Parts: sequence; structure tokens; C-alpha cells
Amino acid sequence: MLVSTEIPHLRKTDAGQQLVVHGRPFLSLAGELQNSSLTSAEYMDTVWQKLVDTNVNTVLGCVTWENIEPVEDQFSFSELDKIILGARKHGLHLVLLWFGISTYVPPWVKTDTKRFPRAKLRKAGGVLKTGDVLSIFHEEGCKADAKAFSTLLRHIKECDEAHSTVVMVQVENETGLLGDSRDGSAAAEKQFNESVPEDLVQFLAQDWEALHVDLKANLKHFKAQKISRGTWEQVFGKSSHTDELFMAYNYAHYLNKVAAAGKKEFPIPLYTNVWQNYVGDDGDNNFPVVVGGGGEPGDYPSGGGTSNVLDVWQRFAPSLDFIAPDVYLNDYASSCRKYRHRNQPLFIPEQRRDEYGARRIWTAYGSYQAIGVSPFGIDTLEPSTNPFTRHYGLLKSVSQIVLDAQTRPNSSVGFYFDELNEDNSDSSKPVVKQWGGYEITVERCFVFGKAGPGAGMVIHLGGPRFLLIGWGFQVRARALSPTSTFTGFLRFEEKIVGKESGELQTLRVLNGDETRSGIFAMMPNEDPDYGGFPICVTIPARTMIAQLEVYSIEEADDV
Repeated sequence: MLVSTEIPHLRKTDAGQQLVVHGRPFLSLAGELQNSSLTSAEYMDTVWQKLVDTNVNTVLGCVTWENIEPVEDQFSFSELDKIILGARKHGLHLVLLWFGISTYVPPWVKTDTKRFPRAKLRKAGGVLKTGDVLSIFHEEGCKADAKAFSTLLRHIKECDEAHSTVVMVQVENETGLLGDSRDGSAAAEKQFNESVPEDLVQFLAQDWEALHVDLKANLKHFKAQKISRGTWEQVFGKSSHTDELFMAYNYAHYLNKVAAAGKKEFPIPLYTNVWQNYVGDDGDNNFPVVVGGGGEPGDYPSGGGTSNVLDVWQRFAPSLDFIAPDVYLNDYASSCRKYRHRNQPLFIPEQRRDEYGARRIWTAYGSYQAIGVSPFGIDTLEPSTNPFTRHYGLLKSVSQIVLDAQTRPNSSVGFYFDELNEDNSDSSKPVVKQWGGYEITVERCFVFGKAGPGAGMVIHLGGPRFLLIGWGFQVRARALSPTSTFTGFLRFEEKIVGKESGELQTLRVLNGDETRSGIFAMMPNEDPDYGGFPICVTIPARTMIAQLEVYSIEEADDV
């Protein structure tokens, strides 16, 4: 692996931000392990090659507080060092997930409830139940957490700075309080009944126009009453979302202290992930909402960086480079859009690992300039049956092209087409973009039999030229000029990325059946359904990369 003096960092572009590794933009084709997999180097030795064969280049896995500091002030990184060496040997990068304040705290923290008090869950009849999580309203927990995290970052710097095996670190995991909308402990109650911090009130008032619409929806009392001083309920009203705002403000401060301590030791990109709610989200599935936590604070972790408190996190946890959504049951495209708020980079650290989830990653990379996505549970699938092997394989071949497109605003679009419904109706909608004087429509690829699923992206190369990547779709064009009388295909070429040059090379010039006589630029599936039609007019997909150049004819004056 390359050795570089430039540590991993985020670099701003005209369209957003990119992750830079070894001095070059890096497209993370990631996979997250099961929760505790990275705690064992012996186990990981059975997994590394499987991940390489799946075309993964970045592995997300936990580093737990209980493992590195089993006894207070006695740190051990021997297992982690073996894991870093194993990843490096296989040419893989790591994103380490810091499991601090959670059930992964060490025994000396769990058993000392006087020094490290637990959060209290409020139950019916005024009963308080002890939660299986530390209360964030006591300094000792944060101090110990920050000390352990900064020691971890210092060690990573010492053992890996020259190699950049570790490219990012996640601070905590799906932060927030489950089981109640806010901590009901005495310390939390005391703060809740004190005046709202002035910096929060000023931020919400002065930055109102820039706030996320989901946050504004929960600040109606604040906006209507225009009260700037008072308790949390006096300023924001009595509701579970006031509780959530209270927890978000305090969780953001907590994580910022932990992140700042780590960044002081080794300033690589840091983020935290979010178990999402369902505010304004119709979902991306047919599963009941309760499976994923529900729509009320406490059903999902109250105080985590959901879209209705995202601004609070971005303002009061500045040591985090971005807030990242886990996307399982929420609408995928909506989640991508929400977490580009304030032009922060998009990274999806957890998502579905099936074909349904794999198709959607093209939207993240193509439409929202994602620096990476990561299906969860990657280590318990075989490469031959893992749908990401195919999707990542194609993305790997065109990663430099995608990275270049991501630097140019509005230069690409990603899309997917799911399986047809049981009655053969189509729930997937065509994608329409206007580029270079043309309206480009992307739709499901034509076949005589049953149309299959598809996914990919279209990149505008400038003027009338477009790069098509993926399968199961077709593209048609229409000139926007009112005097145009005809739009056609000037040239349609199947491309491949040269192994040595990395440049696109032409394999075949496509025409005739491959364009349905100049109407559609077709990017078929690998096994298109001919529906019993005796003429195989739709060719199976090969390289899944093609370049299209269109042209139009202007209306001429009568001679």
C-alpha cells in the first residue's frame, strides 16, 4: 500500500466535499461488519479475502471501549494492531466505529453507578426505570469516554499515520436515548427546568431561514411566542419534541467533547451515525414502522442527529465533520437529500445489504455525491451471493470517472428500477434531466418479455455527450430548442476502462437494434427476457459502460 505524509481528510469541491486518501480523491465502496466482528483478528483472518472478492475497498468495524480499556488507565491495542495489519495486507482501508457510551462500556464503568450514573426512563405513575446507558448529564462519563477515545486516536496516529489504513472514525454509534423522549434523572431534570442556553436560542432565531424544514416544523411554539428566555417548556412548549431538542443539544455537546479530544491527537475525518425517525417519510418498504423504531422520540433514539434536530448537531458538534444517516426503512433518496443539508458530505454507514438496497446506492453516488455507502453485515455473505459484488465491481472500474463528475455541480444523476409489481405494473418512475440543450429521459429498458430491474448513472460530459453506466435502462433525448424538428443519436459507443491507462476505450460502435433504430440508447440486463420472440434484438449487457452523443436538426426556411 502507498505511503503518504498526507493524512486522510475532506476536501471541498464546487459540488460538495470528497474524501482524500494518499493525496487523491477516494470513492469508498464500503461494508460494515456485524457489531462485534472486528474485536477478533483471528475471525477477521477468515473474512479479509472474502471482502476483497466482493470488491469492497473500505471496511467498517467496531473498536469497543470495554476491549481497549478493560481496567481503568490500562489500555491494550494488541488485537486492534493485528486487525490493522490484516486490512493493510489485503489493500483494504478501515473506518473504525468507536463504541463508547453504550452497552460496550467497560465493567469498571458499568458497575460504578455513583461515579457514572445511568439515565432514568420515566414510566407511568411517575416510576423511574434505570436505563442500560450512561446519563450524559454527569461529567465523569464524558471525561472517561473522551480520555479513552483520545488514547485510541493517538495510537492510530502512531501505528498508521504513514499508511492511512484507517481513513475515518465514527464517534459513538446511533447516539440517543431509547425508551423515553428524555432522561428523567435528577441531574437532567435540573437542567431541563433551568433557562434554555442563550447560544441555542440565538442560533435558532438568527439562522431560521437556513434551518431544516423538519426542525422548523417542531418549533411552532418558539416561532409564535417569540420567547427567548425561560425553561425548555416555556420557550419551546410542552411536547416530546421539546424533550428531543433538549437531548440533542446535550448529546451534541457530549460528542463534541469526545471528538475534539480525539481530533487533538489525530485530525482525521470524524462523524457520527443516526438511527433515523420517520418525519415526513413515506418509507422505502412495506415493513411496519415499529420495526425500525417508530416516529416518536424514544421509539427511535431521542436526541440523535435526526433531520428534525440536524442543525443543532451541525452547530454544536463542530468537531464532527458530518452527521451520517443509517438507511434501512426510510426512503433512500429522501435520506440522501436530507443529509446533504448545509452542503455536508454524504456517507451512509449502514444500509440494506440485499439487491433492493444495492440498486439504491447509485442514487447516493450519482445524484448526491456520496463519499461512500456501506451495507451492514457484509462479513456474513459470500461474494458469489452478495449483490454488492456486481454493483461495486462496476463502480470500482469507473471510480475515477465518478469522482470527477462529483466535483462538477449537477453533472450526474443516479437511479434504480425495482422489480415490476406482481400485476406487472411499474412503481419506478423515469428520471428526466436537462443538460446541454437537451432533455434526457432515463427509463426501464425495453424487452419483449418481462422487463427486469436496473440501476446506474448518467454523467453529462459536456454539450451533447453523455456517459451511461449500469444496466436495465435506456436513454432517449429531446432537443430543447423550439426550432428543432428532429433529435437523434450521432454516435453510441460501448466503452471499457483501460487496465493500464484508466482511460475509456471504445470496444464497439452500437446502432440499429441496440438503439431501436435511433430511438433509445439501450443498456440492457445481462439476461434480457425475449418473451418468446424469435429475434434476439436486445443484446445482453457486457461492459455496462457506453458513451452517447446526440444531435438535433433545426427547422430550415423553405427554399
